[in-house]
Amino acid sequence: MLFAYRNMTAAIDERLEHDHDLSLGSYEVLLLLSSAPEQSMRMGRLADGLLLSRSGLTRLIDRMVARGLVERHTCSEDRRGTWARLTEAGAERFRRARPTNLAAIREQFVSRLDRDDLERLARVWEKLEGSGAGPEDPAC
Repeated sequence: MLFAYRNMTAAIDERLEHDHDLSLGSYEVLLLLSSAPEQSMRMGRLADGLLLSRSGLTRLIDRMVARGLVERHTCSEDRRGTWARLTEAGAERFRRARPTNLAAIREQFVSRLDRDDLERLARVWEKLEGSGAGPEDPAC
């Protein structure tokens, strides 16, 4: 499972880097922020959503801030930590990269499985995942 995941994500990362100068990790940040209220998330919650350590996310966000894709901010309603917010440039980069990412996922994963495989896999992931959901961050 881990080898298959590594190979698929490496191929998707390579495609995003080549076509959009965007790593898969950066794309995932843009994806989460684009669907968050006010396109903003607390850094800790973002790290959890990406399965990254806090320090790993900090380094990734530093690179993305330098490229103008995200910005850091504080929230007047919640001063417990730093938040990351999608910039206009980040939203545009996400919009352009999304079709590439979806095509790469279809190519690397979905196209290799038939409908029965996908349905069985969905049931297995539901059993393995558990709830995993936590409270939503307040909008800021």
